[in-house]
Amino acid sequence: MAVVLVVSCVVVLCYNNYFLLGDLVKKNNDDVKYIYSAKLILNEGTLAYNSGDQPSAFIMPGMPLLLAGVMAIFGQDLTGINAFRILQCLLQVFSIYLIFIIGRRVFSTRIALITCVICVLYPPDYFSSGSILTETTYRTIQLLLLCVTFVALDKRKTSWYALLGLLIAAAAYFKPHATLYPVVFLLLWWRQRTTWKEMIRFSVAMGLVYIVCLLPWWIRNLITFDKFIIFTNSGGSPFLLGTKIRGTLPPDGFFAQYPQYDPKTIYEGYDSAAVDKGMAIIKYGFQHEPLKFLYWYTLGRWVELYSHPFYSRPFWPITRPVMNVIQYIMMLMSVVGLVWAWIKHPMQRMLPLLLILGYFTLIYQPFVTFNRYGYPNEILLFLFLAYGIDRLFYRNKPEQDSLINGHWGGTGIR
Repeated sequence: MAVVLVVSCVVVLCYNNYFLLGDLVKKNNDDVKYIYSAKLILNEGTLAYNSGDQPSAFIMPGMPLLLAGVMAIFGQDLTGINAFRILQCLLQVFSIYLIFIIGRRVFSTRIALITCVICVLYPPDYFSSGSILTETTYRTIQLLLLCVTFVALDKRKTSWYALLGLLIAAAAYFKPHATLYPVVFLLLWWRQRTTWKEMIRFSVAMGLVYIVCLLPWWIRNLITFDKFIIFTNSGGSPFLLGTKIRGTLPPDGFFAQYPQYDPKTIYEGYDSAAVDKGMAIIKYGFQHEPLKFLYWYTLGRWVELYSHPFYSRPFWPITRPVMNVIQYIMMLMSVVGLVWAWIKHPMQRMLPLLLILGYFTLIYQPFVTFNRYGYPNEILLFLFLAYGIDRLFYRNKPEQDSLINGHWGGTGIR
């Protein structure tokens, strides 16, 4: 944790705005748009994104509000931006602690420590600290979500499920797809033989807290736009872009069958019209190129999600081509470790980890996938990479050297 703190702070303060993907004047990427939105909140009290200075519901408000809070204290210039980067460095440090807790709980202290070392040596984590994007904050919330899931299963108390509702709402303020996370408890409760009465009580606790936390956003949208917007009004964009196979247009036959669409504008839009275009592309694709589209919406999605590093601004001494190779090797070894653990490790201990990893992988199947979206899950995959390393070098020593007695093995939290 100390190494991550020192190295990440040095990296972000040395490189400063080198990590920006867009131009602060042109506002041509998500990060500089977040900065503009944060300043607009502070100066005008308006939440806008892709809409000039007019209110919008294009994105969830978590990132602009968090950034605005930091800027309100440290200023709206480079000092405030770097203060936010330092906050992300602290979140990265906290993530090291959380992944240690998870690794010790699911596997062993030794595997947990190996995972921490992998994280220390993983360059995209330092880029993530320097970028002005949601990934560092969201990943921390997701790790907390898994930790609290373990505790809730152990304690079987309503208060812990209420806390889960709070964390799910916090995650939804950054990425709304976290909302359906409670579905993983259906299998967990079944395995734990939870009574129907308890299931209802726990579900109500999560649901009520979630609703209370999302109410301000719903009320704001109702007042501002005179309609109920549950998350954003831009959900059609990631769905439509998800039909774009490796940056290519649909085949010419598609435009012959759907003359209302233009190749120049086919991937524009973000509302219900974008959803209609996406559905038309999928329908045509599965009719005329079924194997290609079947691959793209299964294995192709997973490859796109995890095989490319979240490393858009490389820093010394790791170049992007080198990181690309490292990423492929790490992901391949993680998959090998996952299969090995699936065969050899007790499923009861591993199930919550597998479910959260599976959920946050499958939820992207209908939508566009790229390195940013896969990044929060990669730290969980590193647990299986560490498992494979541990079994390779310590095959004659017990793996579960720190398991704690109990139905679910104990939380492992001191």
